Amino acid sequence: MERYAIPYARPGQVVGLFGGSFDPPHQGHVHVTLEAMKAFGLDRVWWLVSPGNPLKERGPAPLARRIEAAKAVMQHPRVEVTDIEAQTRTRATADTLAALRRLYPQVRFVWLMGADNLAQFHKWKDWRQIMDSVPVGVVARPGDRISARMSPAARIYAKYRIDGQARQLLGQAEAPAWCFVNVPMVDLSSTELRQRGGWADGVLPE
Repeated sequence: MERYAIPYARPGQVVGLFGGSFDPPHQGHVHVTLEAMKAFGLDRVWWLVSPGNPLKERGPAPLARRIEAAKAVMQHPRVEVTDIEAQTRTRATADTLAALRRLYPQVRFVWLMGADNLAQFHKWKDWRQIMDSVPVGVVARPGDRISARMSPAARIYAKYRIDGQARQLLGQAEAPAWCFVNVPMVDLSSTELRQRGGWADGVLPE
C-alpha cells in the first residue's frame, strides 16, 4: 500500500487529532472537524485513519480506499488526512499519541472525539494515559450529551474540565485537561451509510 508522507507542523502549533476508521468518511466527520477547529482554536487538524478499530469485531474497508475517500470528502487547507497509525504501526490511541509526541516534541496536540466516544472512553486501552498526556476536546453529537457527561471518564476527571466559555484555551492547557462543547451537529453515522449500501458499491451516498 502507498505510504503517505507524515504531515508537517511548526513548533508551537496546536494540532487537533481526529482518529477513527472512517468507514466510510462522511460530512458528519467534516462538520465535527471544522467545528472543533473553531471551538478550540486549533491551528490544524489531522485525520488519523486507523488500519482497524480494536473495539470493533468486524474489520473495516481497505485502508487505501478509506484514505482516498477521506481525502475526497475532507478538503480544507488546514486539515490533513493521514495514515500515521499504519506508519508508526500503532493501533491503540495511547500508543499512537506516544509515537506522535516523540516525532513532534514541540507541537501541542489535542485529542478530538465525539461525545459518544467519551461515554465509552473508560473501555479504551490505557485511557488514563491518554487523558494525562494531551488535552481532550469533546464535541457533542445528537443523543450523546447525558451519557457522556455521566461517564466514568467525565466523573473521574471532573476537576480538570475546562468551562466551555474558555474552550479556546484548551490547546495551551497542560494535561490532564478536557473541554466539552455543544455545537449544531449533522446527524450522520458511518454505520448508517454502510447500511444504505453505497459504500459497499464503491460510491459514497450523498
